[in-house]
Amino acid sequence: MRASEATTTGHLELRDLVKVFPTKTGTFRALDGVSLDIAPGEFVTLLGPSGCGKTTTLRIIAGFETATEGEVRVDGVSMGNVTPDKRPMAMVFQSYALFPHMNVYENVAYGLKLRRTPAAQLKQEVGEALEAMGLTQMADRSPSKMSGGQQQRVALARAMVMRPKVLLFDEPLSNLDAKLRVAMRTEIRSIQQSLGITGVYVTHDQDEAMSMSDRIVVMNAGRIEQADRPQAIYRRPASEFVADFIGRANFLDVQSAAPAAQDGFADVVALGEHFLAGASAGALEATDQVLLVRPESVRLSPADGGPKEVAGRRAEVTSAVFYGDMIEYVVRSVQGRITVVVSDPDVSTIFAVGDFVDLDFEQQRSWLLPRGRAAYDD
Repeated sequence: MRASEATTTGHLELRDLVKVFPTKTGTFRALDGVSLDIAPGEFVTLLGPSGCGKTTTLRIIAGFETATEGEVRVDGVSMGNVTPDKRPMAMVFQSYALFPHMNVYENVAYGLKLRRTPAAQLKQEVGEALEAMGLTQMADRSPSKMSGGQQQRVALARAMVMRPKVLLFDEPLSNLDAKLRVAMRTEIRSIQQSLGITGVYVTHDQDEAMSMSDRIVVMNAGRIEQADRPQAIYRRPASEFVADFIGRANFLDVQSAAPAAQDGFADVVALGEHFLAGASAGALEATDQVLLVRPESVRLSPADGGPKEVAGRRAEVTSAVFYGDMIEYVVRSVQGRITVVVSDPDVSTIFAVGDFVDLDFEQQRSWLLPRGRAAYDD
């Protein structure tokens, strides 16, 4: 599969998708007006807690579920009356879904045979797919004799040999061990970019989403909370839910907030002191707000004057866990528990449980949000 033969189309549009499932007591609205525009060659990850609608969205794209309302379009063509096998898509499943009675070559060739691809062309394209996935020497091997990572590469080769306009991934790495997951996500992303195939990836793993995606779509209760670049999702979340779901977060109560002289920033009073913080859309107009401070943006210093009552920025260390390249603290402040992460710590400045410290923050990396975190259960 040569880069020169990369897919050049694959514009995927989701328009006002609604999915209602019947229940014993009525109905359940799994999707509630999901709209998304995915550019050709873009890799987008659907991320969210269990039951948020991400898998339902993927299944509607693939044609395995029918939307109650709305439509899916590929390159401007509605998929409403197109069966899954006729859609210009391929899916990589969590379970690999390989045929146990076929060897690697036969598994990869299966879809092309259904298309009645000429023998010479089939041999060439399967050979290219096997080479791209490092499987050439395993062509005659049974899937049952392969590791999980090798089986996943076969599943990828089988999907990519079809040269789909859109490649769908249903939590494809969840059955692999942690080290192999890291290697495979790098491999998947590299191949997807080289071929230019539009990708839609479903996962509950934040690290996968952050490391692989052009954009992350955070979903909650059947709706899109935010669709943006990974850096923006992490540093500039649109809601308290997104901030709490992506990474770890400290939320400080805000006594007051007003526009700052610098555009896009706010003068925030928290812990009884003034902070200059970035502000999300609508945050300054909200009647109740919180200040997001990521653990790595908190700084600790020895308490001036020694142990004193916890107040203002004064805090007491209640937990200190050393990981080698970082140390994670939990401190008790007037605000409650605050998590602090210090990278590459200097041994001479490591605090012990019971030490009193003063808190400081990288103020322009803090973020003002309207209060209103929806509960989730993952």
